[in-house]
Amino acid sequence: MTNHSETTGSAANGDNGGRGSDGQESGGSGIGDRVGFEAHGAEHQVTLRTPGELADALPYLLGYRPEDSIVLVALHDRGGRGRFGGRARLGIPANKDDWAAVARQLAHGLITGSERRGARPEQMVAYLCQEPAGGETGRQITERLAPLAGLLRTECGRLDVPVIEALCISDGHYWSYCCPSEECCPAEGLPMGLPGTSVLAAAATYAGLQVRGTLRELRARLQPWETAAALEQEIALDTAGMSLVPRMLDLKSRADVAEETVRLARRTMTRLGEAPPVSGALQADLRDDELLGHEEAAELILGLQDRTTRDRAAEWMEAEEVGPALRLWRALARRCVGPYGEHAAAPLTLAGWVAWSAGDEIEAREALAMALGADPGYLFARLLHQACNEGLDPESIRRCLRAEREGREARGRAEAAQSVDAEMSDNLVPPNAADSEASQAVSPPGSDRALSACPSRAEGTMPRTVASCPTGTDGASAAPGTASRRRKRTRSSARVDARPHPTDADADAEGRPSGAEESRPRSRSAGGTRPGAVRRRTTGKDDVRRPEGTRPGGGATEGEG
Repeated sequence: MTNHSETTGSAANGDNGGRGSDGQESGGSGIGDRVGFEAHGAEHQVTLRTPGELADALPYLLGYRPEDSIVLVALHDRGGRGRFGGRARLGIPANKDDWAAVARQLAHGLITGSERRGARPEQMVAYLCQEPAGGETGRQITERLAPLAGLLRTECGRLDVPVIEALCISDGHYWSYCCPSEECCPAEGLPMGLPGTSVLAAAATYAGLQVRGTLRELRARLQPWETAAALEQEIALDTAGMSLVPRMLDLKSRADVAEETVRLARRTMTRLGEAPPVSGALQADLRDDELLGHEEAAELILGLQDRTTRDRAAEWMEAEEVGPALRLWRALARRCVGPYGEHAAAPLTLAGWVAWSAGDEIEAREALAMALGADPGYLFARLLHQACNEGLDPESIRRCLRAEREGREARGRAEAAQSVDAEMSDNLVPPNAADSEASQAVSPPGSDRALSACPSRAEGTMPRTVASCPTGTDGASAAPGTASRRRKRTRSSARVDARPHPTDADADAEGRPSGAEESRPRSRSAGGTRPGAVRRRTTGKDDVRRPEGTRPGGGATEGEG
């Protein structure tokens, strides 16, 4: 049995309206139901009194026109009048042996679900909807489904919730299984009212409620292609799989594939959002299909098979993201053609989640049910489907996803800050612009050539230290604009103290040209003194020390800033 259950919530969670029994007899059915709609701040009550009015109300109760469906609607007693509560729907099994199990599942699920929400129903209304096929008439369908209607009444009765009306809707007519009168409910059935012409239809339109067509039309937006383009898409999936799957299985490149998938999805959503709108669901889907290439769709479908990437995509649920995201997930679900049908579980689950987050429970349930049909073990779809059917608020899931996104963004900012700090500590940065100018003033010719020969400059980054760069033949070791930590001040650009430090004497012994002063960073001493607080110069005989801030000849120089 491949049916899936649906519940649309209870009267307490803001359904389309409420209906119930008020004990008045009308038309032989003994029902007189009232529907409450809220529009423009006021509640407009619509009273339904006949089986025909109940039959006309079904599409507005569900938000769509059911096909091949069993529908149960709970009724709650409020002040002597009834009000519609939760709804549940299941497909009609082709095998009659499954009817008893389906009736038990549907009745038990709706009643116990209503009890968990604190509103046990007092009565039920049952609907059986099926269109003729194979030369069968509506009356024959009604007679064939009569045992199923009896099972529904029996299962609800076991739980002390009587079914006060059971209707069969087929071929534009309706039949009542509860009314014995041939005068008001003849055997050939009674014609349904024209869509949109009933009092309830007028009240629903005034309240802003819409009927979205049939479930078949809704599923068509999510089902895989069956056109000639499906073969081209299958080839693109095969090609993308040969390159992406090995990378996704490799721990080192898996993160790169995830980032590529997220960036491609964002670009595609932007493209869809900028497209001019068109009228009609079919035309809109065709427009989206044209905006999404086969290769792009293949890369996105395969990339979303990674659960972490899929969870990141689920974060696109805010108001400005819902529309483009839902269109993208629908388009990707349609691209899961041929042997890639199981891959549709990811985009279908995302479509269901976004629809539910946006308040469209109808499409959410259908998309999630189709995701479970593609992969029955897909845990994310199963959890969302159960939560949606239980009438839970999706805000709790939205909070979790927002927290995950904020945490990931905070980690990214921290890593970026650490990277910047590491880069700044590795590079020699002048304390101020004056230092840079002074450094340039004493930089010997040939520094540009020396810096360009540094491997790190060839890669587009500054060298880690100037001393690591190879010096030129003229002895230059520092590039223009790269200041040493020991600042040199002169009265004029012609007077430059180029006498070597003691460490330079060791370098001279290794063959370095004497008189060329090496510019390199020096750290503070353990005693807290500044680098270069005491300078030494070599006279060839003895090391002579002189205090900082003096120069040969007794003239005072500028101190370090």
